[in-house]
Amino acid sequence: MKLYCLSGHPTLPCNVLKFKSTTIMLDCGLDTTSVLQFLPLPLVHSPRLSKLPGWVSKDGTINLEKELKECAGRVFVDSQPEFCLPEKELLDLSTIDVILISNYHCMMALPYITEHTGFTGTVYATEPTLQIGRLLMEELVNFMERVPKAQSATCWKYKEIQRLLPGPLKDAVEVSTWKRCYSMQDVNSALSKVQLVGYSQKVELFGAVQVTPLSSGYSLGSSNWIIQSHYEKVSYVSGSSLLTTHPQPMDQSSLKNSDVLILTGLTQMPTANPDGMLGDFCSNLAMTIRAGGNVLVPCYSSGVIYDLLECLYQFIENANLGSTPFYFISPVANSSLEFSQIFAEWLCHNKQSKVYLPEPPFPHAELIQTNKLKHYPSIHGDFSSEFRQPCVVFTGHPSLRFGDVVHFMELWGKSSLNTIIFTEPDFSYLDALAPYQPLAMKCVYCPIDTRLNFHQVSKLLKEVQPLHVVCPEQYTQPPPAQSHRSDLMLELQPPPMPYRRCSVLGLPFRRRWERIQLLPEVGPVATHLSDISILLSLVHHSALQWGKKVFSQPPIVQVLPLKKMRGLATLGDLVNDLQRAGTKVTKPTISNTLRRQGLKSCSARRVTLLKPVHVQARLKFAREHLDDPEEDWENVIWSDETKI
Repeated sequence: MKLYCLSGHPTLPCNVLKFKSTTIMLDCGLDTTSVLQFLPLPLVHSPRLSKLPGWVSKDGTINLEKELKECAGRVFVDSQPEFCLPEKELLDLSTIDVILISNYHCMMALPYITEHTGFTGTVYATEPTLQIGRLLMEELVNFMERVPKAQSATCWKYKEIQRLLPGPLKDAVEVSTWKRCYSMQDVNSALSKVQLVGYSQKVELFGAVQVTPLSSGYSLGSSNWIIQSHYEKVSYVSGSSLLTTHPQPMDQSSLKNSDVLILTGLTQMPTANPDGMLGDFCSNLAMTIRAGGNVLVPCYSSGVIYDLLECLYQFIENANLGSTPFYFISPVANSSLEFSQIFAEWLCHNKQSKVYLPEPPFPHAELIQTNKLKHYPSIHGDFSSEFRQPCVVFTGHPSLRFGDVVHFMELWGKSSLNTIIFTEPDFSYLDALAPYQPLAMKCVYCPIDTRLNFHQVSKLLKEVQPLHVVCPEQYTQPPPAQSHRSDLMLELQPPPMPYRRCSVLGLPFRRRWERIQLLPEVGPVATHLSDISILLSLVHHSALQWGKKVFSQPPIVQVLPLKKMRGLATLGDLVNDLQRAGTKVTKPTISNTLRRQGLKSCSARRVTLLKPVHVQARLKFAREHLDDPEEDWENVIWSDETKI
């Protein structure tokens, strides 16, 4: 059993688990930090950004004036922003059977996976994850399509050129995987493959594996996953929180007795207290408004913004800010605010109880009714006529590279009365501000990340006691800037197994038992006890190669010791397995017994590997004959495993 790591970002994971002949992708996060290398996309024409000089190397040998622009002492790519995709070359993604999604932030690469790799499986997610994930994808596509750029920058990505560029472009990693944003057609097609699940709902995969989502306590519908067979259990813990916020609390007890616990998605701000950050956010906002300035809050359209609005609801009157307008600007602002109110069963008990009063679970409904909070799809249309200052604006994108936030940076950046408050931890605020320098407006960094910190996760692991922990290598060492902080890393016994992008780990299962099924025609053939023992060992090696076929009437269910799953077995393998089970036999005995049952040994024939064209042809054939009656198949000879 192996784990393939396809992402280098620990909070935007994408891993593939090969478990019991089933290939399972765990999340498909999209690393958007790559957009920081690109120029902003202004919604309104910006004379400053349109007149930037192109970049030419000092010796004049490299001229990339059309692709790269110099801005504020740095060099940026002048084209549509691109995203760093999960690794696609480590394994054949068309072989993935299912994708398990833990939360809506970890599904943003889904269209790249399902639409362009030959994927034919199923995606499992909770309803809030699906619906809010759809909103985030729709918003992202909208941001890109509103300001299209025809030119495409590719020359700078060549290794021999990139190494000569100034930093940080020179140090950008995995640039060959960077791609432009998908389309809404891709989004709709990808999300049509999602099957909804509820917490603690057990889902059978091909009769070999069972997966179960558990509440992770991080966001609406966020999940941890249990992946188990009859005798093995894997827990996947991603993006979890023990803090009391709006989602259902984390289900910890179900994680106990795991053979392997895959841990990812810890807080990106291990030294920052979320409650303290909320306090700083409110106090800085109040100081700016009282001084006659405006406040800009770059944020996602779902998630932390719900907590920010709830905090402000309690703070506004006490701070005498009742007349200050609050604006939420996003192509999906209305849908996001509505969805947060209708997913009552996914909320914590306190908010669920409000539904039966009846009261809206979140107070932003009252802010909207009293006109203290107004939402708009963009800065154009009604907003431009109703806009008044000083005010507070919540808008995206947190990277400051696209979306309505770019307009406000150009509009307010030259005044020291205004303040920008960063609450999302995904981007370096210094890198986000780089193309807007010199900047007069004040900058406040209040990252709010409610995910598990190292102290909390250490306590959790002591309680659930997994045999082995697998985690990103970033969690096994202190941060580079704080190398003395041993408390900012995982210290476990046995030590956790670290992984990095493009690494493949063999998971340390110590399995002694396996449940198998015998076909009806196999049982009567084995007339002697010794024959049954040998046949069971044979079935252990060969039946598992039958793949995911589920037999309709398995009459015999046996449990036997086994060393390790294999597709083929030698006589030596069978001797060793039977000896561990307490039966001592020789190779000739096994060979003679198999011959009496009409079974002969053979060497595996080498076959030509399938090419993509073959895969597509077989898929086309299968779809064309999907509804053929059973009688038609009686006249078909299958030659794929027949010598002719």
